Amino acid sequence: MNVVNPTQPDTPDKGRLQINITSDVTASPVADATVSISYTGVPDSQLEQLTTDSSGQTETIELAAPPLDYSLNPAIEEQPYSEYTLQIEAPGYEPVSIAGAEILPTVTAVQNLTLKPMDSPQPSERIFVIPAHTLYGTYPPKIPEDEIKPVTETGEIVLSRVVVPEFIVVHDGSPRDTTASNYYVRYKDYIKNVASSEIYATWPTNTIRANILAIMSFTLNRVYTEWYRNQGYDFTITSSTAFDHKWIPERNIFDTISVIVDELFADYLSRPNVRQPILTQYCDGRQVQCPNWMTQWGSKALGDQGYSAIEILRYYYGDDMYINTAEAISGIPSSWPGYTLEIGSSGSKVRQMQEQLNVIAGAYPALPRVDADGIYGPATAASVEKFQSIFGLPQTGTVDYRTWYKISEVYVGVSRIAELQ
Repeated sequence: MNVVNPTQPDTPDKGRLQINITSDVTASPVADATVSISYTGVPDSQLEQLTTDSSGQTETIELAAPPLDYSLNPAIEEQPYSEYTLQIEAPGYEPVSIAGAEILPTVTAVQNLTLKPMDSPQPSERIFVIPAHTLYGTYPPKIPEDEIKPVTETGEIVLSRVVVPEFIVVHDGSPRDTTASNYYVRYKDYIKNVASSEIYATWPTNTIRANILAIMSFTLNRVYTEWYRNQGYDFTITSSTAFDHKWIPERNIFDTISVIVDELFADYLSRPNVRQPILTQYCDGRQVQCPNWMTQWGSKALGDQGYSAIEILRYYYGDDMYINTAEAISGIPSSWPGYTLEIGSSGSKVRQMQEQLNVIAGAYPALPRVDADGIYGPATAASVEKFQSIFGLPQTGTVDYRTWYKISEVYVGVSRIAELQ
């Protein structure tokens, strides 16, 4: 692992950065892309240049970051993350610049990016400027709403059951801002983006879990009640903190958040005898106070004290709050079998998983193909472990809940594009 130390004051700690690049046309990895890294605000200070491999990935490098305590102590007002600019170029694709990629100490920042094919000899560079993290910058506080929406009004569209959508439509602005763009975003990617924008990835694991559950429940309430579509809008949710959550196009996510979303993505929060996911609202607890809602810094303090995720949530929302699981997950060929697939497992679920891995291997040449014989042997375990390394999962060589659904997600993406060609 390379270590990069910019001449930057008060950055004694180290964070990590890894970049994944795919084509937005084929969903295949983009090999031999170059990524130049500089300190944001100092464009001529190139620190490192990386190249993507056959899986569209760069190596993971270490970058200087502020002291860990900056992101753990609400009394400290200094910026707790360092900011870097990434310049991405690849033959045949439009160049991209991302200014403000956030590096926190001790965790890995993951920059996922899709490149558009070049459609002119001199394409313009796509530029993304990442705004401040919500715990550091200044954003409008949430406008209070009822946590349970009425569903008896004439003509209102409400889903009959809670379903995790494959994609949601994010309006990048306030609801009435007609100049704002709509983005078609994979649900899990949306949750990872919001959590990375609104809490610090250095916080205790159970604090991260509690906040992710609140974000997902709020989002699934918007989906279930068709909240904005019932008001005549053509989107699912907005990126305005006054109305919903902060979502930022092309921002990096963090490994500690990503793995928890992959584990919990079908869950939401419920109360007895209420069908819809609860609209769990919250605030930061430092710049803004919000009685009867969770505060993010307060949830961090409870995590420090050893509270579990549900204990944190009940502390703020009451003892009748519990975790529920959606009845269905959209966009996947088959549900998880309910147990971990490992060496010695056999049957139709193993065969289906092997077949999906082989389709994925057509786009990711570093992934070994396996015999789709329905028998989980060492070769299948090795292929699964390589898949996990490519897609940021714990490298166990076994197919648990999150690995099953990640294989399904990538398989659907790769095969869907193949069908269109």
